[in-house]
Amino acid sequence: MTGSEAPPSFRLAYVPGVTPDKWVRIWNERLPDVPLALTQVPAAGAAGVLLDGGADAGLVRLPVDRTLLSAIPLYTETTVVLISRDHLVTAADEVTVADLADEIVLHPLDDVLGWERLPGRPALERPATTADAVELVAAGIGALLVPLSLARLHHRKDLTYRTVTDAPASGVALSWPEDAHTDLVEDFIGIVRGRTVNSTRGRQPEPARSKDGKQTARKQTAGKQTGGARRGTGGSHRGATGGKGKGRSGGRGGKPRRH
Repeated sequence: MTGSEAPPSFRLAYVPGVTPDKWVRIWNERLPDVPLALTQVPAAGAAGVLLDGGADAGLVRLPVDRTLLSAIPLYTETTVVLISRDHLVTAADEVTVADLADEIVLHPLDDVLGWERLPGRPALERPATTADAVELVAAGIGALLVPLSLARLHHRKDLTYRTVTDAPASGVALSWPEDAHTDLVEDFIGIVRGRTVNSTRGRQPEPARSKDGKQTARKQTAGKQTGGARRGTGGSHRGATGGKGKGRSGGRGGKPRRH
């Protein structure tokens, strides 16, 4: 590295409600020499941050423009209705959209649920943000439907929530620009997908070279020998076999058990 080169780093954007702590911890364990910088961005602005080069990858809410961004769906959140603790809806453990037909349902400008038809009765004005809508719910003005993580993010002692069984759900994905699939992005993909350090997927190590500079045949073919031949050797090759089965055997040299 010359004096003009900056050390490598990885910039990760994430939207409100997403908690990247576990993945960040694993990153710091595996790549201690590559700092990971976190930036929280509004859900509506996440795509722009990625396309403008403000982050290398992002934990975003679906959908994204797949002509410009790659995305790996990670999970889908439950949708809940946020209400005051003394609201009649709290009598049930779960509700439907129809149960809220007579309620004023707030629809903030940063809503992340893809409604085909808004539930309940509309408020006179749309709150600017989810945080503003939460304040209105606390003041006794309507109810608010949000992904569960946002209900927890805006937790208040005077509010509670109930699952809405037939409301649209919000999916969370890891996303990055189509033309910027770097080695560090691949490293983070491996982490969110639960790959082990020794997994054969993702980034590949440089092939070994002999003293005359030629690649060794053993290294070139090693990746093709991780199938059945190593399956009975125990958990040490679990990552190489995709994590299915630990190669259990009845003893040294014994046949694998059938499941």
